[in-house]
Amino acid sequence: MTAVGVVEVLVLVAVILVIAVGVAVAFLAPSRRRRTSAPEPGPGAATDVLAPPPEAPPKAPEAPAEAPAPEAPEAPAPALERPEDRAGRLVRLRERLSRSQGTLGRGLLSLLSRERVDEDTWEEIEDTLLTADLGVAPTQELVDRLRTRLRVEGSAAAPVRDVLREELLALLDPSLDRELAVDRQEGRPAVVLVVGVNGTGKTTTVGKLARALVADDKHVVLGAADTFRAAASEQLTTWGERVGVSTVRGPEGSDPASVAFEAVRTGAEQEADVVIVDTAGRLQNKAGLMDELGKVKRVVERHGPVSEVLLVLDATTGQNGMIQARVFREAVDVTGIVLTKLDGSAKGGIVVAVQRELGVPVKLVGLGEGADDLAPFDPEAFVDALLGA
Repeated sequence: MTAVGVVEVLVLVAVILVIAVGVAVAFLAPSRRRRTSAPEPGPGAATDVLAPPPEAPPKAPEAPAEAPAPEAPEAPAPALERPEDRAGRLVRLRERLSRSQGTLGRGLLSLLSRERVDEDTWEEIEDTLLTADLGVAPTQELVDRLRTRLRVEGSAAAPVRDVLREELLALLDPSLDRELAVDRQEGRPAVVLVVGVNGTGKTTTVGKLARALVADDKHVVLGAADTFRAAASEQLTTWGERVGVSTVRGPEGSDPASVAFEAVRTGAEQEADVVIVDTAGRLQNKAGLMDELGKVKRVVERHGPVSEVLLVLDATTGQNGMIQARVFREAVDVTGIVLTKLDGSAKGGIVVAVQRELGVPVKLVGLGEGADDLAPFDPEAFVDALLGA
């Protein structure tokens, strides 16, 4: 090999060595850096050094705790009303009748006190009685008896007022039993059905009757079987709540007989003294509806006999009330009469007429719109009121 060839070989070897050293240095430098400096952790990478916890933001000052709102006191239950007793009702009966029924008696006394009572006078007496709704038969009977006594007794006759009082009282028949059958019988409550057409004050009478019985210390349950008249059940419930009496009712339009049956069953469970059932106030000329009243009575009697059937009549309707009385008597066997509005424009003769027509006594009379304005009918007090005594 020539000298020139040797030199070229040495130069080539030197170049290769330089390249090899450069590659080695380039390879070893990153490794050294990796051993001497910790890499920055990437997102989510673990680290061996615990970082101090971040400072919590300052807490907002706590609002002072509010005191708990005081509980509203429960509204006290309304105090129950104490109805007026029987004695107070009878006093009111006499007072009201004396103000409203004196015209008939004063007219008769004026005619009978004439010096000469002739045929014209007797005709005037008849007209006065008929105008007072006494009815034809009772009027004729009363006139005949007055004429006979005044003719036979002559100057020895008692004062005209006394004679008239005796004869009017006889027409009312004080011997009739006017007590209500409202006592328990054979371990069952008494059952009172109240019937009558709308507008007579029937539902109001039921409420007032409940008050009167509560005043006599009776345990009463009401049955709201007038399911066809809007608000009748609510009205009766209100009457009961005022004196602590429960009311059995059904949805509007429900079967009246089922409500009546449930009321009597409830009364038996509660060992009540009396159950008063307010029936539907139907027009008396609807035969099918009157049949339904008969159905109510028959259904109720499954629990036991009905003690009373009270017919409520508006005393101001006169002879129309007599027509109602006849129809109801045929449907439900009326046992007593309640005359309402007797303190108004009513003519006292209706008391005699309806008793004669039905053959049953007037047991109660309504004398006003007050809650306790329902009183037992007292024939003597009524006659005294007619005569202004």
